[in-house]
Amino acid sequence: MTFRKVLIANRGEIAVRLIRACRELGIRSVAVFSEADANAMHRRLADEAYPIGPAPASESYLNVERLIEVVKKCGAEAVHPGYGFLSESAAFARAVGETGAVWVGPPPEAMDLVGDKVRAKELARRADVPTVPGFDGEGADESRLAEEAARIGYPVLVKANAGGGGRGMRAVARPEGFAEAVRGAKREAEAAFGDGAVFLEKLIEDPRHVEVQVMADAHGNVVHLGERECSIQRRHQKVVEEAPSPALDPQLREEICAAAVRLTRHAGYRNAGTVEFLLEKGEAGANFFFLEMNARLQVEHPVTELVTGLDLVHLQLAVAAGEPLPIRQSDVAPRGSAIEVRLYAEDESGLPSGGALLAFAPPEGPGVRNDVGFEAGDTVPLDYDAMLAKLIVAAPDRPAAVRRLRSSLADYGVAGLPTNLSLLRRIADHPAFLEGDTTTGFLKTHALSEPPARRPVPPDALLLAAAAELSRPRPTTDPFDTGPWRLLGSARLRYKTGGETREIEAERARDGGLALSLDDTTSLVEVAHGGGPLIRATIDGAAISARVFVGRGSTDVLLDGEAFRLERPSPPSVEGTASGTSAAGLISPMPGTVARVLVSLGDEVEEGQLLLVLEAMKMEQPFTAPHAGRVESLPFGEGAMVPGGAVLVELEEPPGEGPR
Repeated sequence: MTFRKVLIANRGEIAVRLIRACRELGIRSVAVFSEADANAMHRRLADEAYPIGPAPASESYLNVERLIEVVKKCGAEAVHPGYGFLSESAAFARAVGETGAVWVGPPPEAMDLVGDKVRAKELARRADVPTVPGFDGEGADESRLAEEAARIGYPVLVKANAGGGGRGMRAVARPEGFAEAVRGAKREAEAAFGDGAVFLEKLIEDPRHVEVQVMADAHGNVVHLGERECSIQRRHQKVVEEAPSPALDPQLREEICAAAVRLTRHAGYRNAGTVEFLLEKGEAGANFFFLEMNARLQVEHPVTELVTGLDLVHLQLAVAAGEPLPIRQSDVAPRGSAIEVRLYAEDESGLPSGGALLAFAPPEGPGVRNDVGFEAGDTVPLDYDAMLAKLIVAAPDRPAAVRRLRSSLADYGVAGLPTNLSLLRRIADHPAFLEGDTTTGFLKTHALSEPPARRPVPPDALLLAAAAELSRPRPTTDPFDTGPWRLLGSARLRYKTGGETREIEAERARDGGLALSLDDTTSLVEVAHGGGPLIRATIDGAAISARVFVGRGSTDVLLDGEAFRLERPSPPSVEGTASGTSAAGLISPMPGTVARVLVSLGDEVEEGQLLLVLEAMKMEQPFTAPHAGRVESLPFGEGAMVPGGAVLVELEEPPGEGPR
């Protein structure tokens, strides 16, 4: 049996990955998209695409009824859920089966079994797989849980039965904090999963996180494809993954992989899955404990593909079509080393970001793979996971793979949005990472989560920004519109960065170049190419190139893989100066939704008065008056979507105070 059409019930990077796999196999791909993804990359690449509702995931990518309607409408023979969203929903898998389409994943019964963490631990014990000491919590009240925590011994973990990604999880070091930890875990689990049940586990302090990729068919064949190391995590979310794990010797590798295969057989599992373990190293050697089983394709599956030479999506589709696995265990022979990092649109604190992706330049070269979900010019919505892409490198050995990762990260270029590139570079450059000395506490141990002081914008970035602005063609036929140039052939440009304003004086040089003066130093800048955002130039004879994006209120410069945003202060208002008044605007630092507006046009407000509340990234951000004045402008009402950099409120100062 071979599928002719497959519906992909997902979005972003994984949807693009699956569409390309279908194309390789000659299978027509069907995409689904929300209103926020109307122009998304996965929609553009698919053979067919269908809308499934508004931006909120609950009304689109998590809406089983709408997805099933598309399955019936398009005539898809199979549905691949990717990862996230409904990928581990047994109810969705059953609904797909009722349409006559094939679920590309494990049977719903196996999903029910391994998806419940308490039942999964019982399964592991029956399969003779080591488990962390704990208590399943079934029917226990708070006092009983406290008794069991004392029996297990502190520190303990309170975990949600239906949890994942760190939600509904609390670490408790002492009895005094236990009751509140249980209540908090239950509240979070109820809100996230609709199930407030919790259980207890002994906290394994600073372990490694090692997982085994398994694949099983309907003919009784089960193989493992080796292990992955996924220890480096931020807020319980993986950041870096690699294969093989540098922590396992041949004997331990054989034991942990055999345990994963036993568990898979006992679960009656089919298709791709991952068995996750915690690895504790002590004086007597290493112990591993079953953590959970993920009944889907993992984000980090590419590292396994690069060391085994196998395409996991091709195998998934073949198994779902009823074919036996084309490989035996003896055929699996991992070679070399592969490392993956996840690129997120987020600020240095880890908060996700959204907006226009001005530039997106993944690195290229031998042993470099990019699984991407966006292209330059795309808009990244705030409604979903903030992952933009995955960078995966492979080499004959781990030290070579680390070197390739470092050089690839140095070459990566993104502009328009903040990303975690600087964090990934700090991890890759750390000596402990090169040594393979990684645990779940890696970022905290080496203080890598805290960003270093941001380096000043280099003079070359400022000079190229000015050269791009002065050289770009004017979109007007008005001969008196000279842009930033004065009539006498000079110009002054101002850029605000890091709390200070930098000025550049510009004059046209005799040979057609630009004489740009910055910090009492004059440089001759000659622009060789200025087509689009790419600018190639020489600065005092030295060749240099960058991507420069001149926006309405800011200029973004992508130089040597690092993005710099230069705000352009508005020139003083002649009318405001004449009347003795000036306007000050409150700027939205990120895209969001106006939750509340507490003032009206013409209102007189006091310094510090709350004017407006913006909801962004599931958090509320208040905006208060920086000074007393009158509300001059309110561009957005309650419920309005606001782009990053937009003016939310303009205040006019009282006459006589002048600009501040």
